[in-house]
Amino acid sequence: MKIAVNKAHFPVTVLGPGRRIGIWLQGCGIGCKGCVSQDTWARDAGREMTVAQLLIWCREVGGGALDGVTISGGEPFDQPQALAALLDGLIRWRADSAADFDILCYSGYPLARLQKAHEKLLRKLDALIPEPYIDNQPLTHLWRGSANQPLLPLSVRGRDRYAAFVAAVADPAAKRMQAAVDGERIWYVGIPARGDMAALEQSCAQRGVAFDTVSWRP
Repeated sequence: MKIAVNKAHFPVTVLGPGRRIGIWLQGCGIGCKGCVSQDTWARDAGREMTVAQLLIWCREVGGGALDGVTISGGEPFDQPQALAALLDGLIRWRADSAADFDILCYSGYPLARLQKAHEKLLRKLDALIPEPYIDNQPLTHLWRGSANQPLLPLSVRGRDRYAAFVAAVADPAAKRMQAAVDGERIWYVGIPARGDMAALEQSCAQRGVAFDTVSWRP
């Protein structure tokens, strides 16, 4: 089974509780206005790998210090068969190793659509953040980009892990972004507030660092 992956990183500390594996899938048929990850929109066969390869990487980097896995994109539910295979593999790994990591997934689709079309996939998740990103709604809550997006625990583990965060507000003074360097590319991970990326670009330009291409503009 092939899965199209934009990037994967560990540890991610700004998209869910604890130290997490972050997986961003490639391809999105929604295209929310103001999305900061427009590089994940296009379908790209060159980004494909096998689910087995991705799971091997997860096991290698996660080791025994893993609190969770966060799956984003792109739009994970645009690859439902590959997503199912990935979730099944993560669940098997969790059971085989007696680990206690949770699985959180983002989606830009409305919850009602996901419940109708992908009920079986939702049963494999511990928590879900659905609904489209709306650029003219503020960032109000932790780990969510706009005020319309809820955090929904979906399992016993999810309720235990996420109950305290369902209504948690986004603290403007708290860390919400992290950076990772890959060759000449820099990945910014997290949920930026309105204007954060423009301010970052301006600050870098003042120090003589110009961004060639960015993911938050076409």
